[in-house]
Parts: sequence; C-alpha cells; structure tokens
Amino acid sequence: MKKTFQIIGMDCASCAAAIEYSVKKINGVKDANVNYASEKLFVDFEKEINDQEIKEAVKRTGYQIISGGDHASMDHSQMDHSKMDHAEHGEEHDHAKMLSEAETKTLKNKFWFGTIASLITLVLSFGKSYIGFIPKDFNLVLLVILATPVEFWVGKQFWRGAYFEFKNFRPGMDSLVVLGTGAAYFFSVVVSVFNIIPAFNNFFIAQFEPYFDVAVVVVTFIILGKFLEAKAKGSASEAIKKLLKLQAKTAHHIMPDGSIHDIDIDNVKVGDVLLVKQGEKIPVDGVIFEGATSIDESMVTGESLPVDKKEGDKVIGATINKSELFKMKATKIGKDTFLSQIVKIVEEAQASKAPIQKLADKITGVFVPIVIAVATLTFIVWMILGPEPRFVYALINAVAVLVVACPCALGLATPIAVITGTGKGAENGIIIRNASSLETAGRINTVVLDKTGTITKGEPAITDIITNDPQITKNDILQIGASLDQNSSHPIGKAVVLKAKNENIKLSLVSEFSTILGKGVKGKIENKEYIFGSKKIIGDYQIDFPTQLMHSLEELEEQGKTVLILSDTKKILGIVAVADTLKETAKETVDKLKKLEVDVWMITGDNERTAHAIAEKVGIKNVLASVLPEQKSQKVKELQDKGFVVAMVGDGINDAPALTQADIGIAIGTGTDIAIESAGITLASGDPVGVYKAILLSRKTLKNIKQNLFWAYAYNIALIPVAAGVLYPAFGLLLNPILAGAAMAFSSLSVVLNSLRLKRIKF
Repeated sequence: MKKTFQIIGMDCASCAAAIEYSVKKINGVKDANVNYASEKLFVDFEKEINDQEIKEAVKRTGYQIISGGDHASMDHSQMDHSKMDHAEHGEEHDHAKMLSEAETKTLKNKFWFGTIASLITLVLSFGKSYIGFIPKDFNLVLLVILATPVEFWVGKQFWRGAYFEFKNFRPGMDSLVVLGTGAAYFFSVVVSVFNIIPAFNNFFIAQFEPYFDVAVVVVTFIILGKFLEAKAKGSASEAIKKLLKLQAKTAHHIMPDGSIHDIDIDNVKVGDVLLVKQGEKIPVDGVIFEGATSIDESMVTGESLPVDKKEGDKVIGATINKSELFKMKATKIGKDTFLSQIVKIVEEAQASKAPIQKLADKITGVFVPIVIAVATLTFIVWMILGPEPRFVYALINAVAVLVVACPCALGLATPIAVITGTGKGAENGIIIRNASSLETAGRINTVVLDKTGTITKGEPAITDIITNDPQITKNDILQIGASLDQNSSHPIGKAVVLKAKNENIKLSLVSEFSTILGKGVKGKIENKEYIFGSKKIIGDYQIDFPTQLMHSLEELEEQGKTVLILSDTKKILGIVAVADTLKETAKETVDKLKKLEVDVWMITGDNERTAHAIAEKVGIKNVLASVLPEQKSQKVKELQDKGFVVAMVGDGINDAPALTQADIGIAIGTGTDIAIESAGITLASGDPVGVYKAILLSRKTLKNIKQNLFWAYAYNIALIPVAAGVLYPAFGLLLNPILAGAAMAFSSLSVVLNSLRLKRIKF
C-alpha cells in the first residue's frame, strides 16, 4: 500500500534525506521517498499505519505534512481523482495549494524587505568609512537595527531548519547558511557593541570593522533564490495541473423517461446514459450507442487531428466532441477513468528516483559535514598563515566556504528534469511509468517492433480465397473458416468472421474446438474435423500440399499477405489470404529511429517471405520471422546477450513476456484499450511515431540531468577552493561572501531553468 503526503518547509535535498531517514525508521514502513522538487513524500507500507505516525516522524525533522484531509495524504489506490480535479479547479478547499501560494508570497515579501535593508546597509557600510553627516555610533546602531530582522525574520526558515538539523545530527543547507551568516552577524554585533560603549573602545575587537553587509545581502540573495526556485518548480509541474483541469464538471444525464438533467460529474454512475453536444467535453469514459461524430483526442494522444467515432466505439472522458451530438453509456468513472490513470502514473513517475540520482543522494548525505570541516580548516589555516588582520580574513573566508557550498543544485538536478520530462511526455500521449524507465529509454540502441498493431493497423481484411476442390466454393471455405474462428480473439480470426457476416453467411456450431498457439485452430463441424491456420499447423498433420496451390500461396506471401490454410484430416480444401494495412507513419517512424542511430528490428509470427515483404515496405532490414508468442521474450534476450540495450514495442497484452524481458517495454495502443500497467512506457496513441518521440524525449531528459549534475558538481568543485582562498597566494583573489551567496542562489535557479528547457522540445 502506498500513500502520498504534501510537505512544506524544505529548503534543500538534505531536508528531503532527513525526512526519508526519519520515516523509514517507523515499524511497518517498507520504503519512503521524498521528492524535493514536488515537495511530496511517498511512503510504501508493509502494514496499515496511522497517518499520525508519519506526521510525527516528519515533524521531528522540523518539517510539516499538510493536514486537513487534503488529497495529498490519501491512498492512491482509493483516491478519486475526479474530486481531486475539482479541488484543483478551486471548487473545494485545496489546503496544499493555498499554503504553497502563501509560502511563495511570504518569500516575495521577505525578498523585498531584504532588498531594501541590503541597499541601506551597503550605503551605511560603503568602503571603510562612515557617512559624514551620521555619527559613527548611530551608524552602527542603524546597521544592527537593519541586520537583525533580516537575519532572524527574513532568514527565519534557515534558523529553524538548522535547529532541527543539528538536533537530529544531520546538518544540511540550513546549517551552512546559519553558520555562515550567523558568524558574520554576531561578529559584527560584537564589534559594534565594543565600538559604541566607550569603556570597551580599547579592546582588540574594537579595531575591526563590522560585516553586516555580508549577513544581510547573503540572506537576501538566498531568499531570492528560494523565491525564484519556487516559481520555477511550479512551472515544471504545470503538465499535471493541466491534466487535472481537463475533466468536465457536469454531464447531461438522460433519464429513463427521456428527460435530460444536468448532474455533477461526481454523481455519474456506470451504466448511465449521457448526451454529449457539439463542442462539449466528454464527461467520462464510455461507449457511443447512438450517433456518430469526430472527437479531439489530443489530450490523450498528442495528435491534433480529430478522430471519427461511430456507434460501438469507445470514447474517453475529457476529450472534446468536435461535430455531432451523440448518446453514450458510461463505462468508467472517477479514479477508473483513463485521465485519472494517466494522472496517477505521471504523479508516481515524477516522485520516483532515477538510478543516476543515487550518486547525487550519496554525495549529498556526506557533503555538508565535509563543507563544515573545510570551513573549519580554512579558518584555522588563515588564522595561522594569513596576513593581518588574520581573524577577519579567517572569518570571512570560512563564511564564504559555508555560503557557497549549498547542495541545493545537486538535489534539484535530477527530480526537476524528471518532473519536466514526464510532464512533457504526458502532454504528447507518452506515459512514462517511472524515472528508471525514463533513464533506461534514453540509453536504448535497439528497438524491436511487433508487426501487428505496431507497424500494421491490426485490422486485417480478407483479400483472396482460393479453393483446391471444384466441389467446394469460396463461400464454403469462408463458412467453415469463420465457423472455426468465431470464438477467436486474434485479429486475423476476427477478419475472417467479419467477412462471413458481411456476405450474410450463416456460421455452424463447432465442437471439440481448440486453439494451437501461434499456429491456428481446429474443431469439428457436423462430426467432421477441420484445421484452419498457417503452414505450421498443416505440417503437424503431414497433409500433402498441391504444387499449384503452393505456387499461389508463395505469390500471395511475396505480396506481404498472411495466408491461412483450410484442411480436413485428409486434404487441403483451400487457402484464405489476409492483408493488414500498414500504418501511415510506420515508414516515417523507422526513418526517424534510424536518424537516432537506433537499430530497428521487426518481430512477427509470419513466415520469412511475408515478413520480409512487409519489412521492406517500411525500410526494416532486421527481421525475426516465424516467432511464436512464447518465443518472443527469448528473441529479445538473444539481442540483449549480444550487448544491445533493447526496447520491445507491442500491444502490452499478448507481448507481455517480451515487454518484461526487454530493457524497456513500450506498450502501444489506442485510447482506453491500452494496457497501461504492462510496460515502462505506454503510448496512448496507436501511432508508432510515439516510439521515436519517447526515445528522443528520454535522451534529451537524460542529457539534461547529466548537464545539471555536471554544473552542480563543477560549481562546488570550482568555488569551494576559491572561497577557501587558494588563489590568494598567487593572484591575491578572494571570494566575497556576498558574491558567494549570489552564486549559491543562482546555481540552484540555473538547474531549474535548464530543466525547463525540456518543455520546448519539438518532435
């Protein structure tokens, strides 16, 4: 069982690590993950645990879980996203949203107060002299008055966070800020007191200048960074907010007496008959039972062109009816709708951690103690070897080290990119299950495409019927074949049955029916046994194949058609050719994958001749033919054994073993029929171009994460030594703590802004 909690008060990745550590210690908690970017705690339970225990564990670390029954703390398996949507729309009390907005507003107010105080402080502290018309003592009093609220009100969250960090022996970013700015502030206060009180004027400490500007400006810069970071993080998660706002709010309910009543979307029940007018959103998932129309399904598939729908077709809630009025029957409501499934998966994906993040987490765990040690060493070395005034140099350089070394950028590098990448995918019908799938897809170099439903439409139609006995007509062949296939779920079997129905052929009862996996079907009609399927099934019965009929069969296969053979136990009665239409974008998909330097393979149960004929049409040279369903996973494994990183693309149901075996499984389908739980990535559209888009998006996201991590590491590796003063002996250069604070604030912001570039990806 999993639950999600919204958290407020976190300042960096170290905060997230402290919360994880505290929650994991609770008996019955299997795992706990905090996403600093989305400010959510995800807890996996081994047994039922009261939410209060989780809240107390978080509270002990100094942070707060938002209470009041908000949706963030509900069990995902029981959560009704339709109600959640309304909360997002503002129709219900959204505590999380209100607190987030209030927090952002507070940060903004603190920044402006800090900015004004900083400007005045810099003027009063300009150079080493005092403003001529302001007495020295009064100048110092003004500086204390200005710096105190900045340090303890503007920077209140850092002092509070540092208290809990030291209390729990897990120092983090707040500890660094407090140690740095606090040292500068208290040193300056002491200097000011010794200068203001005449009796203390002769003490050694009175010779120094105060550094209120360091404390005030650094705190203000960090608050600015937090404010901009909060705004940017909100932009990163816009995709999920857009999805939540898509659902209709009301539905036209058709009563049994024919009257129509508008009802709230939450009151729609499975089986209700609903009316959908032109231009309206479809209220819930369902089936059209009267009328025909075209529907804009771009919110699901990412495709802009409307899709034609007729009686019996499924429709998806939140998509838009573009043309005609129609009646539908509700089949899925609330948390069971396709939109709610997408929202749930995207939320979970944005919360998950990519394998590449593990290194960053380990480094963050030991980073702050190392920085404190470096700052202490810096102070000692400058006190021993530095020029006069040694104490001032030692203090300022130690402060610079503490301030510049914030681990926020490291903590944001991966999650903010994952949030943006998965959100971009959802907007384009690419549902990425977790961050691990996103990372793996970015390393794919080989794609195996299942033929039926991926390269072809999966809607085969009969093109040829050839008899082998003058006494048996084509309709006889069709009647026997369709009778055998009438209970089949295979697309080809359905095509045979559909053809018979269109020809008004009455089907016979079949006894002793059985399916021979990957080969065909057999059964008895009027006590006579018939076999209907591929050459493999005929081979099992050792029935002679007439030469002329074999020539016809080979010609049909060379045209890319699948040939079914009808036989009794003694001789072949005839053959039926079935052709499956290629998807319009199949060749385009293969071409685009090749441009990404991805090897493309096609896998199918068709024989070599038919398989190669189809593959040639779309530009695929690597073909795995005559593969039975249970053999597909083995073929994928063989490619993996050769060192390929393999993506298997299939329908998510029949190809489940192969999807699981592959490094990443990509389920391709249409609308509500997709097997959303069966693969690492699910494409809501049946368009194979989605495979290319998914790999491109994953590669760009993975590249973005690496860029973020590189600059986060480079920033710390480069600036910590500079802050410590390693350049001073050779060049006389030191890093002013004010510049260190600015660099720290904008390093985190740069990571967020770099991740937001993913929103501009063009497919």
